[in-house]
Amino acid sequence: MATSMRRGGSEHQVALLARYLPRELFDVHLYLSDREGELLADLPADVCIHSPSRRCETTSLWDRLPGTILRRQACEFAGIVRREQIDVIYDRAFHNTMIAGHPSIQATLRNHGVRRVSTIVSPPHEALPMVEKRFVWAKRRLLAGAYRRSDQVIAVSRAAADSAASYYGLPREQIEVIYNPVETIAEIKSEHRFANHDPLRIVCVGRMTPEKGQADLIAAIGCLRGKWPANLPRLQLRLIGDGPDRAALEQQWSRLAGEDGDVDGHLVEFVGVVSPAIPEIAAADALVLPSRFEGMPNVVLEAFAVSTPVLATRSGGTVELQAVAHEPTCFWVPTNDPDALATGLRELASSPETRRLHVQTAHALIRSRHSVAATVEKMSAILCA
Repeated sequence: MATSMRRGGSEHQVALLARYLPRELFDVHLYLSDREGELLADLPADVCIHSPSRRCETTSLWDRLPGTILRRQACEFAGIVRREQIDVIYDRAFHNTMIAGHPSIQATLRNHGVRRVSTIVSPPHEALPMVEKRFVWAKRRLLAGAYRRSDQVIAVSRAAADSAASYYGLPREQIEVIYNPVETIAEIKSEHRFANHDPLRIVCVGRMTPEKGQADLIAAIGCLRGKWPANLPRLQLRLIGDGPDRAALEQQWSRLAGEDGDVDGHLVEFVGVVSPAIPEIAAADALVLPSRFEGMPNVVLEAFAVSTPVLATRSGGTVELQAVAHEPTCFWVPTNDPDALATGLRELASSPETRRLHVQTAHALIRSRHSVAATVEKMSAILCA
């Protein structure tokens, strides 16, 4: 189960599983809340796709009563499970968990011997109030019950697991941590790619919403005014993505840049959606992740895979992308702190040798802990249990 096949991190992970689960063990079906997104084209032809019917949409005043549409979606979903003789459900996002774990269909699932495996992709104490603006208390209670009824709960990081145990009151031993895999691992870039040139090309990839922190990054560029060493290259920041905050972010940059269109030669460009974004990451001199919270950021894994240096906030599970304290994989800064981000950008620009060492360490990390083959093997064992 997934919300859609847009190019989000969680959707990408679902697409990976759909492609690589061994067909001698699995007949793969995919339930999408919204049947749309660029990743639909990447799914194998043998994946059977399901989505809610129009009768699950709001059609009357009665449908506006809290929980009515969700209950209807759950009942229709249970019908799909019965009809297709599904043995195990893998609900990836909490919207899916509210459907598959709805109390009204649990007896039906048990009677048909259906197991459920649920995944927590972000620290819920931050993610749920950020995403769900209405009836958060009720959805928290519903999700707590749904996760308790799961046969197995998976978290993509220790941070997400610890948050779920506290926020939902789950036994910590019920939650297994399985890190997100990354598919493509390129050779480390040649040495000349780590030499400074002007401008230094920086990318930030993500949906433009408050938790992704682009506002902090733009503010950090503003903090560089009058403080950038003359011997360092200027920055050219490319913001890749779209979302509800884009207009506000463009206005924020316009106010900072003024008539000159830059801040002491530093530029910000709003690129929009680039799909896939990994060629942009590979072509950049560095990737910046300014997020305020994360479960396990795929864009950082992708940057590691194509040997692009990373500046990241210590947001949730992101810090787990450094396995050994004295072997850093990124330039690290605190969350919600534009001044610290500005300092991190100066450090990144002034330390080409450190960037090269980070890339080597990051490459070793993803080869040892984030391979697709190892993750699919673990997931297959859980789904077949």
